[in-house]
Amino acid sequence: MRNVVLIPGDGIGSEITNSVTTILEKAGAEINWVEKSAGLKAYEETENPLPDETVEAIEEHRIVLKGPLTTPVGSGFRSVNVALRQKFNLYSNIRPARTLPSIDTPFRGVDMVIFRENTQGLYIGKEHWIEEEDGIKHAESIAVVTEEASRKIIRAAFEYAVKNERKKVTLIHKANILKLTTGLFLEVGKKVAKDYPGIEFQDLIVDNMAMQMVLRPQQFDVVVTTNLFGDILSDLASGLVGGLGVTGAANIGDDAAMFEAVHGSAPDIVGKNVANPMALLFSALMMLEHIDQKKIAENIRKAIYKTLVEKKVYCTPDIGGEGTTSTFTQAVCDNI
Repeated sequence: MRNVVLIPGDGIGSEITNSVTTILEKAGAEINWVEKSAGLKAYEETENPLPDETVEAIEEHRIVLKGPLTTPVGSGFRSVNVALRQKFNLYSNIRPARTLPSIDTPFRGVDMVIFRENTQGLYIGKEHWIEEEDGIKHAESIAVVTEEASRKIIRAAFEYAVKNERKKVTLIHKANILKLTTGLFLEVGKKVAKDYPGIEFQDLIVDNMAMQMVLRPQQFDVVVTTNLFGDILSDLASGLVGGLGVTGAANIGDDAAMFEAVHGSAPDIVGKNVANPMALLFSALMMLEHIDQKKIAENIRKAIYKTLVEKKVYCTPDIGGEGTTSTFTQAVCDNI
């Protein structure tokens, strides 16, 4: 039995986490949930959006399943999500985008996995004001890219490709303009690629990548890039297969991992029983694979696909169904 910290989150968080834990229990997942709080709900209760007891639980158990969080204004955190990633050095943000049955999109046959460096780039928040001249504001933001962090995320992408029998790794950069930061990332990538002669390696400039993704996304397999580019491209990839509501996400470091829904907390539909739990459920499947419960993950995935075939009856309105959170949950349980 594996202890996993469960953070339901804000808004629809409790509804979708209840759905996911119900499905995992039905499938026989060997998990003991350790429920803790973070985000707006935690702030309202403790005046801290990331309570010490939540951090201590993560430090002890090292695995987290997290629903969507709302970061309260003026709490001292830019983002609770960013704080957790940096606190536990979860340097790999992994976002699969795979075509799903019965989800209407312009593209079929998409199956890419984006590896985004999670701790550096512009997201470190090194910003400052320059002294104003003539009343005109001037702000600067500093991006940091190190050889060590670049090597870790790029090697993680190649290791994933080898482990999952993927054929190609594509590195995304802007080294023609950002010659030092993304230039370093590209330089490290070329060196790491030499250690994996069985994996095809290519690099693309980020703007070309964005165009290629909406022309022929099927050409991409494993993609690795820096923080900001990865944030944008992973959302774009989700859009190719149905949106953030149907794609999972993992944040993995050397000795800790957090699996999460990356969509918002959707306060406008709280309590209406129409929240789609698929994104968090796919994140939970990534978690099961990470803790070596792969057979259970595969059984649940097959049940989801079977449920999607009768999408109109069982699934939520956001993906074209006439069902509810409850009908989807029950249908997946019945199909396991």
